[in-house]
Order: sequence, then structure tokens, then C-alpha cells
Amino acid sequence: MSALLARIKRFGRSPQGRRAIASVRRAAADPRTRARARRALGRLRGRR
Repeated sequence: MSALLARIKRFGRSPQGRRAIASVRRAAADPRTRARARRALGRLRGRR
């Protein structure tokens, strides 16, 4: 499991990972995107 976390950390520090993180942060700041994600998570958890 620690190898997986190390790979995730390495990706987060890479230029491509930083771009992905910035993109996710922009999307998380948008209320419509946040509501869409909340609905999708609710469906995955089985609550409708």
C-alpha cells in the first residue's frame, strides 16, 4: 500500500500532476460542479 501512496505523491509533484490538481481545484470552486459531484457520489453510495 505504501508503494501506491509513493506513486501518488510522485505524480502530485510532477508538472502533469500539478496541472491536474489545479484543474480539480478550479472545478471544486464552482458550485454547480460541486453539486454534480455530490449527486454522483450519492448515487454511488446508493442514496437517491
